[in-house]
Amino acid sequence: MGVVIALLVICAMFSGSFASDPDMLQDICVADLTSGVTVNGYPCKNAGNVSEADFFYEGLAKAGMTNTSMGSLVTPANVEKIPGLNTLGVSLSRIDFAVGGLNPPHTHPRATELAFVLEGQLDVGFITTANVLVSKTIKKGDIFVFPRGLVHFQKNNANVSAALISAFNSQLPGTQSIAVTLFASSPSVPDDVLTKAFQIGTKEVDKIKSRLAPKK
Repeated sequence: MGVVIALLVICAMFSGSFASDPDMLQDICVADLTSGVTVNGYPCKNAGNVSEADFFYEGLAKAGMTNTSMGSLVTPANVEKIPGLNTLGVSLSRIDFAVGGLNPPHTHPRATELAFVLEGQLDVGFITTANVLVSKTIKKGDIFVFPRGLVHFQKNNANVSAALISAFNSQLPGTQSIAVTLFASSPSVPDDVLTKAFQIGTKEVDKIKSRLAPKK
């Protein structure tokens, strides 16, 4: 009985302290992705237009192509892919890694991430606001947590491909890749800010910007 009570207390603490998105006020609120209305989330689709397709997605079943500049590919399963997730406060992503592939340092401003390794092994880590790196090598079946808002990464240093599934306590956790955010924003971050922050010259800034510029 004591164990059951302890588990109930932990669940209550998690739901109250770590929930990211607002609580829902109805059974379902399937997102109307075509609406021009701006709210904290998406407005609800007319109930008569709701179908099982709004709650289904097969995009995570197959490995993604990892022939990218970073050797990794993130496939999201959020409210933009599954409208039925609207107001439910959860989503998933699949990340596939080639040998040497990297999911570069980034943050999720609206969610904590719980990563489960599907295949292979990965070197992962996050950095606290005290500038402490918390890192570990994780393998198939392992789980690692990245706290909400903290910069983190995943790198495949093994000699075989790897994949993981990440769960988020937000229907749309958001992702800010640190390098892209700073060097490929629009409008651009002023060069004098970047040169002073990173203690590099203008030529180095231009070189990084050219490599991270969106492909046209």
